[in-house]
Amino acid sequence: MKVRFQSVSTLALAASIFALPSQAFAQAEQASEDQAAENQATENQGGIEQIVVTAQKRVENVQDVPIAISAFSNTALRERAVNDIASLGALAPNVNLDGGTPFSGSSAVLSATIRGIGSDDFAFNIDPGVGIYLDGVFLARTVGANQDLPDVERIEVLKGPQGTLFGRNTIGGAVSIVTHNPGKEFRLVGDLTTGSFSLVKARATIDLPISDGLAASVTGSVTSRNGFQKRIPYNGTAAEMRAIANSDPASAFSHADTSTATRQSEDNSVSLRGKLRWDNGGAFRATLSGDYTNQDSSGQTSSLLGVSFPAGPFAPTNPLPGTGINPVNPEGGFLFGGLYNFCIGSTPADIAARGASAICGARGTSVNPGGLLSSLAGVNRDADPTNDRLPWDGRFITGDPDTSYATGPTLNKLQAWGVSGNLELDVAEGLMLRSISAFRKTNWTAGTDVDGSPLSMLELTFTQNQEQFSEELQLLGSDLLDGKLNFVLGAYYFEEKGDLHDYVVFDEGLLQVDGPNNFDTSNYAFFGQVDFKVNDWISLTLGGRYTKETKKFEGGQQDLNGGSYKLFGCAAPDGTIAPFGSFPLAPPVGAGGPPCFAALSFPDPTNPVQLYVPGVNRKEFSNFAPKVGVQLRPTEDVMVYGSYSEGYKTGGWTTRLSNPQGNVAPDFDEEIAETFEVGVKSTLLDRRLQLNLAAFTTNYKNVQLNQQVGTSPTIDNAGTARIKGVEVEAVVAPVNGLTINASVGYLDATFTALSASVLRPDVAGPIPGLRLGAVIGGQLPKTATWSTNISPRYELDLANGGSMVFLADWTHKSEVFNDVARYLPLRRPPIDLVNASISYREPDGRWDLTVGGTNLTETRYLVSGGANDAAGVYFGSYNRPREWYARIGFKF
Repeated sequence: MKVRFQSVSTLALAASIFALPSQAFAQAEQASEDQAAENQATENQGGIEQIVVTAQKRVENVQDVPIAISAFSNTALRERAVNDIASLGALAPNVNLDGGTPFSGSSAVLSATIRGIGSDDFAFNIDPGVGIYLDGVFLARTVGANQDLPDVERIEVLKGPQGTLFGRNTIGGAVSIVTHNPGKEFRLVGDLTTGSFSLVKARATIDLPISDGLAASVTGSVTSRNGFQKRIPYNGTAAEMRAIANSDPASAFSHADTSTATRQSEDNSVSLRGKLRWDNGGAFRATLSGDYTNQDSSGQTSSLLGVSFPAGPFAPTNPLPGTGINPVNPEGGFLFGGLYNFCIGSTPADIAARGASAICGARGTSVNPGGLLSSLAGVNRDADPTNDRLPWDGRFITGDPDTSYATGPTLNKLQAWGVSGNLELDVAEGLMLRSISAFRKTNWTAGTDVDGSPLSMLELTFTQNQEQFSEELQLLGSDLLDGKLNFVLGAYYFEEKGDLHDYVVFDEGLLQVDGPNNFDTSNYAFFGQVDFKVNDWISLTLGGRYTKETKKFEGGQQDLNGGSYKLFGCAAPDGTIAPFGSFPLAPPVGAGGPPCFAALSFPDPTNPVQLYVPGVNRKEFSNFAPKVGVQLRPTEDVMVYGSYSEGYKTGGWTTRLSNPQGNVAPDFDEEIAETFEVGVKSTLLDRRLQLNLAAFTTNYKNVQLNQQVGTSPTIDNAGTARIKGVEVEAVVAPVNGLTINASVGYLDATFTALSASVLRPDVAGPIPGLRLGAVIGGQLPKTATWSTNISPRYELDLANGGSMVFLADWTHKSEVFNDVARYLPLRRPPIDLVNASISYREPDGRWDLTVGGTNLTETRYLVSGGANDAAGVYFGSYNRPREWYARIGFKF
């Protein structure tokens, strides 16, 4: 489905570009230039670089902002080999940023968690818990949020709820990306990089002064890199290979795309960004921006970690080889992994005795006759070896994160672009009007074969189309009342439309999910924050934001195999279903039972295999997010602060259904976070020591948990949590040329209550040897108790006027669970990562050469993972192995 806005949105964008003033980062240009000069002078004296930020919508030294912020300059990002947002997760305490979510198949999807709060999904119905902002514009989807960083000036990681100034869906925090503005003089900078897996990367930015006050910049980036996980053929016996040949190819099922590749986690991407800026030193300034990204590569790596084929009414007649992990379904029901093995390994008599002739028969239904596939019933028991099939078991676990037996789809095709207008107008001394107008659009197709085998046990493909329009107006007051008063007042409007289509194949087609979903969201907000300096040593902050939001959703999830009809006697072995026939398992009414579709709770008689209730669902949300703070300044270089703030993440609907729900569209409500924080920011010893400390406690309510119910990953407000933590960040420059960055984060993030749905044994209860289960007092997912980073940097001046830079990074994180049920195969053990590089800078600064390595200790861990008991598949994506790179930079 193509999504379009009415012409009023386009007109609003055009009007905003030419009518009202712009955004904070434009104001920062002169401050950044002044700061760069001061930093150079400080560096010559052995001091610490200062970073200006716009975390409070105005330009400030990061040390003057009463928020826990980890800020990274362009130089720091480049030297520490940070190429995308996910790479920052190792550098900031109590922050987890992963490229990829379970079964997304794409590292362009960002899984972001700050202080235990975030989101680990890409579905349109699930909003992020950490807001990503590109030059002040909110990126509404996690798809494409793991931004490439070719021309970044700085990145600000704001920790804790940012509901007052940044708004909805910043309940955990925010990541603000500020890109380069056009300079007033001609400049060409860039770099060329080569490295492991045939890496070739080229980046360049050119500044072009056009006239007095008007300048442009253009940035381009091209990356080509082979994948690090190889797809290898399964080398089995002659009988096994014959059985593999009998398996149905991915093209036999409904998919968005069936593209494959011999390597996974390739990177073939192109990105462009252009800016046009007007600033002649007068009262009006304007920046028009546009960016475009195209990715066309194989999907993210996926490794088979474990298998299951539970016992129950459809247990295999005979034992099967390769036991793998073999949990018993606690409620005694069947799951599809066991059902598949039962169908192929049982005699027709056994199958009929258990009422499974239809479900083991032809796959597909008479509703979609073009999709009918052959019967699975008894193929391994009919004395005909030509139709044998391989059972599902542990033979496909390679045990090597860099190899897989998968043969199904693997792709990541993303096109994303956006335009924005940022304008400022000084209306009086200390008063400025600002407008931020933006339109963005993404088109994404992805696919992954997470079962890691030649069988189609769990294959997923998706298409998503999304577009958004936003407008933010601000009135800012700076240094009023003799420097005592700063304030920002604003209004915000946001509109988003799109569609997401899921295609999922379970266990050789025993369940075939075809899920078209359409979304429409609009919200508006009014906000303000006042900062008042009572005297030289005490200041007060008071702010709040009111948000009103309307969401609409239309789901069309359907099972193309009609499994419910087949399981309950409403279908024949040849795939014919009888939705209007009598339901044999219901009490008879007259000559027969009620119609099957009604008795089985199918909602739409016009489409008897549709699982989701037809029609448009609507939800409305409103929220007021306050902020109160006090700052004490016992000395000019020390600030002590305390604050209370709130944030919220909107609710929505569960869309991934595998069973009919009648006329109910299952939904969930918004999350709320209430945080108390105290902190100290200090710059000591003549700017040779910068030491920041923050301690906080958060009451996290209505936690939206992604939990597996049968075949379906569902969202529910599953409980509450208490989060307590401490963060220490330090920069020390003990001698000229040596700088040491260090950080330590401690996080105690545990559930204090869980809903009955989560505590059900079949959903997230403990299973010995497989999962610890979701329990009160259990750790929140994607949350490390300890996170530490130490990065020493030494610059050695050479006799020829050049210099050598030696840099190392060590990161430690304690144990992390990738899911709420704490599956042991998905556990991320404690990790230690080491990166290092050596650079030579020539005397005139025209070029530099860097040689470095990442993950030098070859530490491997799961970036993301999923457990689907019903499919019998436990899978995950591993981090990149040890790699080298060589980069030459240039500047003219």
